[in-house]
Amino acid sequence: MLQLGEVFSEEARMMRREFEDGPIIVGDSVGGIKKYMTFVYNRMFAALCLTGLVALVCGANDNILRLMTGGFAMLLMIATIAIVMYLTARINSIDASKASALFWIYSALIGASVSPVLMMYTGESIATAFFMTALFFGGMSLYGRFTQKNLTGMGSFMFVGLITVVVASIANVFMGSSRLQIGLSALSVIIFCGLTAYDAQRIALSYNDSDSDEVMKKKAICGALSLYLDFINIFLALLRIMGRRR
Repeated sequence: MLQLGEVFSEEARMMRREFEDGPIIVGDSVGGIKKYMTFVYNRMFAALCLTGLVALVCGANDNILRLMTGGFAMLLMIATIAIVMYLTARINSIDASKASALFWIYSALIGASVSPVLMMYTGESIATAFFMTALFFGGMSLYGRFTQKNLTGMGSFMFVGLITVVVASIANVFMGSSRLQIGLSALSVIIFCGLTAYDAQRIALSYNDSDSDEVMKKKAICGALSLYLDFINIFLALLRIMGRRR
C-alpha cells in the first residue's frame, strides 16, 4: 500500500500550481488565510477519520477482509487511481461539490484498501505509529506554514526522491528484500515529512482573497488531498518500520 500511496501522491501533485522561486510574500488578508488553512486542515482531518472508520469496519468483518485481499483489491486500486486522474484532468471544469464528493469517496476507498494491512499489526503498534505521524506531520506543517524560506527547491528535491522510492519499491516486489523495504520506508518518512512542509507553504501561498468561493473550495480540496496523502504515507511507512505483527 505504501507504493500505491506514493503513486497517488505523485498524481495529486499534478493538480498543484507550482510557485516561482523568489521571496515569500504573505497575502494582506491574514484572517482570510487563517480561515482558508483551517478549512483545508479540517477537510484533511475529516478524511482521515473517514478512512479510519472504514478501515475499522472492514477489518471487523472477515468476509470483507477476504475481499480486500483478493481480486477486489485490484479493483479498489484502479478506482482510487481513476479518481485521482479524473480530479487531475477535470478539477478546473467540475464544480466544488463534485470534487468534494470524489474526495470523500477516495478517502473511504483508501480505508478499505489499507484495512488488511492494519489487521496485520497490533493495536499498540498502530496507535504508536499514528502518534508519531501526528508529531512529524504537525511539526513539519508548522514549519512550512510559518518559515520565511522558500521551500520550492526542497519540494522538487523531495519529489525526485519520491520517484526514486517508487521505482525501488517496484523493483523490490521482485527482489523481496526486507532490509531494502525498511530502508525505503525510512526514506519515505523523510521524503513525506519534507513534502508536508512544502505542501503547507504552497497551500498557504495559493490563497487569493479575490478568488470566488467556488474556486477557493476547489483549491482547498486539492490542498487537503495533498496533505492527506502525506499523512497516510508517513503513517504507513512508520508502521512498516516499528510495527509489531499480530
